[in-house]
Amino acid sequence: MTEEKHNSVMVVGGGIGGISTAVEIAEMGYEVILVEKAPSLGGRVARLTKYFPKMCPPWCGLEINYRRIKENKKIRVFTLAEVQKISGAPGNLEVQVALKPRYVKPQADRFEKAIEACEVEVSNEFNLGMDKTKAIHYYHDMAYPQFPVVEAKDDPGVKAAIEASGCTAFDLDEEPQDMTFKVGAVVWATGWTPYDVSQVSYLGYQRYQDVIQNVQMERLCSVSGPTEGKLLRPSDGREAKRVAFVQCAGSRDANYLGYCSNVCCSASMKQALYVREKYEDAEAWIFYIDLRSGRYVDFLKKVTDDDKIHLIKGKAGAVAQDPETGDVIVTVEDVTEGVTKKYAFDMVVLASGMVPETAGNPIPAEGIEYDKYGFVTSDPAQTGIFPLGCLRKPSDVSVTVQDATGISIKAIHTILGG
Repeated sequence: MTEEKHNSVMVVGGGIGGISTAVEIAEMGYEVILVEKAPSLGGRVARLTKYFPKMCPPWCGLEINYRRIKENKKIRVFTLAEVQKISGAPGNLEVQVALKPRYVKPQADRFEKAIEACEVEVSNEFNLGMDKTKAIHYYHDMAYPQFPVVEAKDDPGVKAAIEASGCTAFDLDEEPQDMTFKVGAVVWATGWTPYDVSQVSYLGYQRYQDVIQNVQMERLCSVSGPTEGKLLRPSDGREAKRVAFVQCAGSRDANYLGYCSNVCCSASMKQALYVREKYEDAEAWIFYIDLRSGRYVDFLKKVTDDDKIHLIKGKAGAVAQDPETGDVIVTVEDVTEGVTKKYAFDMVVLASGMVPETAGNPIPAEGIEYDKYGFVTSDPAQTGIFPLGCLRKPSDVSVTVQDATGISIKAIHTILGG
């Protein structure tokens, strides 16, 4: 008896890698089920202010792919969805998915009136908890699907706002659902999470408000961020005109994160350009061990040509805050001059490394293997489960999109029994 084969692929993770994979496979004629745990597609790319090296907003890449998804009936999208278990063999996999309620029916009916009437606030997950948003809200300005999500549904204020709006498109009694899918292959594209730099105590993260991570810097500089694009210190709202970027914040260190994340240097150079764009007299310092810009030579030149961006070869040994001035003091061993120096800044940005999501949230299937950092090492030909992008190695957006094309072909090859 021939083993049953399924002519479809599940893509887990709706970031730029997962989206790219889904549209590639669907446009080759195969059914795709795209699963994302957040209320919207877009992943971490949606939180960026700009891509490097072109310095264009993330919607340049996301918007066209959203349209490709909308126009392709072979793609089914499930948000607020998480995979619970994968079983079976390549070509014949069973995937169990849990769907969280959105409490919104798929129809446009006075959503804005309910949002406007809502006075209950919750922490803004999209802005990494740096501000608050209404309990009835769109996940972000260009969320897809374009439906609001409801939090704190049992709060009387939320219920009152819905009642006052007269909107019939909310269902606060909606229950979670469990669904099972039969697919030929699974592409696991859950991406990465920033390294927890609070473990590196001498860098002062979470001890000082004006010491932030690079992912937080992206939201601070975005017009849709907590300060509407103004570069302001979290502690007191003062304009941040002297900003330091500390490279390898815990990375390349056997005591913390033992590898280089590859993209952090280019990301910090990009963010140094943000600083320069915000205020004419602003200056940025980048403290580095080795400046690794890879193939982005022209981008590096753009940064080094700016005389108000200072590149200092030296490892930051301590970060503290002056209680009188509020300045953040960075102690650095300047390798070039062979001396230890102290610098005062308005704000310090830590270049935290990329940790694969699978390090904390492994793929719920048997036979998946990982290295000591959580990167997936098992052979997809044996499991039918293909790790994408940052789950195999640290990758920037362009490398992840390229990887998506290759993985799409391999997933289809699995379906065809190759």
